[in-house]
Amino acid sequence: MLPDDLFRTVPALRTDRLDLVPLGPEHLEGTLALLSDPEALRLTGTRQSFSREAVIAWLGSLSAQHDRADWAVIRREDGAHIGEVVLNDVSPEDETTGFRIALSIEHAGKGYGTETTRAVVAFALEAGLHRVELEVYAFNPRAVRAYEKAGFVVEGRRRDALLWEGERVDAIMMAVVADG
Repeated sequence: MLPDDLFRTVPALRTDRLDLVPLGPEHLEGTLALLSDPEALRLTGTRQSFSREAVIAWLGSLSAQHDRADWAVIRREDGAHIGEVVLNDVSPEDETTGFRIALSIEHAGKGYGTETTRAVVAFALEAGLHRVELEVYAFNPRAVRAYEKAGFVVEGRRRDALLWEGERVDAIMMAVVADG
């Protein structure tokens, strides 16, 4: 069984083009921009709006939350904050975790999602987790492709899981498991 505080220390991760750094108060403006991007909100099924004060409080609380690992996704060439990624809903007993990523729509289609996902999944498996799982809405096929490139496999579908602006949308369940 893994420890309850598996993510007591969240390391920075580096890919070919990106730096994934622990998300914190210094990422306020980038986080607010992402949370005000209507397309990013739609693709993640996020209806809630967040005040500046709520985001400040949330970012300030992350370093004390040892049951999740949150990173800001920073493009190295110019330091742009292009998104965030998280491992959450950790079950130490089952050695599983949830995965979620949100990138600003202006950076879509450039491989950043796949690159980020591969790095975070590798970190999760190296940390001793056996399974990383996610749900993605069917109206986001670009994300499904990125997850598949990163090793995720479709395991099922929750039909009509989301009602978004009058349209019922399926949620696709995907996971990657450790080899062996």
